[in-house]
Amino acid sequence: MSTENLNRDEALDKMKSMVKDIKTCMLVTDFGNKPLSAVPMTTKEVDKEGNIWFFSRLDSDHNGDIAKDNDVQLLFSDTSDMEFISIYGKASIETNEGVLKEFYGKMDDAWFDGVDDPNLTAIKVVPKEAYFWDNKQNKFVTFLKIGAAAVSGDKKGDIGEKGKLNL
Repeated sequence: MSTENLNRDEALDKMKSMVKDIKTCMLVTDFGNKPLSAVPMTTKEVDKEGNIWFFSRLDSDHNGDIAKDNDVQLLFSDTSDMEFISIYGKASIETNEGVLKEFYGKMDDAWFDGVDDPNLTAIKVVPKEAYFWDNKQNKFVTFLKIGAAAVSGDKKGDIGEKGKLNL
């Protein structure tokens, strides 16, 4: 697996692409306590600056955690395409009506009583750093390449790329 450290614009494009493809992550908060608090979240949007947006309930534990300490880790994983990205960033709770209306969709009615639900908030994550693993092929091709490398003894086989993204 080759290592790739990208410049800021390339890093931002790589992060946006992977987050848009994978869509769902684990949001990790409350780093000071064990076990860590982790909840699944579905990305609403990755804006042009690279901020990642989610919806959340005002009274949720993770909103409370963010209010106390805004450090968060987002763990995106797509095992079918063998793509993974871990994003560290700073989160804020947003209640701006324009933001809520911009991102709200019919599927959100499963969790909220419409866009005017007083419990509806958005979480904005401003990424600071990320690390990715991208095998470029699907799982089957990756396993074939790993198998071939094991048989041949070639530990430098190209099964993908990884790298740090300074955002």
